[in-house]
Amino acid sequence: MASSTVFMPNPHTNSHVTFSENISPTSQHSFGQVSLPKKTEISLARHSVAASYVATKTAATTTVSSRALKSSSTTTSLSHFWREVHGLNNWENLVEPLHPLLRQEIIRYGEFVTACYKAFDLDPNSKRYLNCKYGKKNMLNEVGMENSGYKVTKYIYATPDINIPIQNGAPCGRWIGYVAVSDDESVRRLGRRDIVITFRGTVTNHEWIANLMSSLTPARLDPHDPRPDVKVEAGFLSLYTSDESDSKFGLGSCREQLLSEVSRLLTKYKGEELSISIAGHSMGSSLALLLAYDIAELGLNKENSSRGKPITVFSFGGPRVGNSGFKQRCEELGVKVLRIVNVNDPITKMPGVFLNESFRVFGDRYELPWSCSCYAHVGVELVLDFFNMQNPSCVHDLGAYISLLKCPKKLQFQRNTVDLLDRARAMLISAQNFNMLPWEMLPALW
Repeated sequence: MASSTVFMPNPHTNSHVTFSENISPTSQHSFGQVSLPKKTEISLARHSVAASYVATKTAATTTVSSRALKSSSTTTSLSHFWREVHGLNNWENLVEPLHPLLRQEIIRYGEFVTACYKAFDLDPNSKRYLNCKYGKKNMLNEVGMENSGYKVTKYIYATPDINIPIQNGAPCGRWIGYVAVSDDESVRRLGRRDIVITFRGTVTNHEWIANLMSSLTPARLDPHDPRPDVKVEAGFLSLYTSDESDSKFGLGSCREQLLSEVSRLLTKYKGEELSISIAGHSMGSSLALLLAYDIAELGLNKENSSRGKPITVFSFGGPRVGNSGFKQRCEELGVKVLRIVNVNDPITKMPGVFLNESFRVFGDRYELPWSCSCYAHVGVELVLDFFNMQNPSCVHDLGAYISLLKCPKKLQFQRNTVDLLDRARAMLISAQNFNMLPWEMLPALW
């Protein structure tokens, strides 16, 4: 039996919720796991789920809606409360404790991301190497999601604008994810038409290098209002905006592909109740947040100045993407982000392990001169806690994330305190010792 804990922050104390549960991955595959010798089993020695949320001022009707959902049973229809579950009130009263409907949705979108890994061809001898193994019509069926109620409408490719001298060949577009839309039957069950966009994590060398370009640069995604104070990590922006312009028949950028397809679907289903749900793991979480910001900044989700179609990001093990200006702008635009992170996962601490949102203000009053150069996480955080000494790479494994979320909880409180930063630093040292992370990642810690 593996001992598992649920960590729920308190303004004055840190409380752990402990339960015993046999935990095993739902599949024999590990998705999004960095390179280490494989183990036949993943034993998650201890687990905890932590939840914190950002309190916001809401109208009386909104508060009533949140309370109604909090007190509802597991049989409550998602069709009635999907807006709250997708962050209408910043998940107030839904994260602590984790509401069954929200848990169900997190797992569901996590499985859409898992499909990216299952369908990604890593066989160097295959004609589809580093692309999707299946056609759009059959992809979800082939990965075991034939009952998802969604239809894939487009595959997405990304081209990092990076050259690696020791590697032959110029970087070219690799399959990074897909766009899907819910069918008519699912619309009745979900309460709206759902456009879902999912992204896998880092796999190729070019993608690793892009991840390690730890410098902030203005996003400038809106040509009419460049907003130089809104800055994002240069490598993620490169993956999102680079294209194959040198080739006559080259791919457009990841951004161009996505905005074109999202615009097409919004036009096709104009007048319907719609949601835009974006999910990603690791590097894919960064692309998901950039896309969400881009759609909102350009106003693609708005019809005739009416209330915009809600945009929600489900981020699994994602790094920081931009600075405090980027965070503030995402909040102003109404982009909702739920970050599911493992406290032992070093990727979620980067970039900006030291220069981050915690070092912007002195004495809770004075903003420091370098605050605009500090990275900042966006959104509400749901923190898991799992680690295995025999296989440290499991801390970033999407399969482990989802397995823990699927576990039922038999709660028994016990007091404890956790120093998250010290544990993160210890994990980074462990990662270096096991060659789990490339040495080039060290500059990204800042």
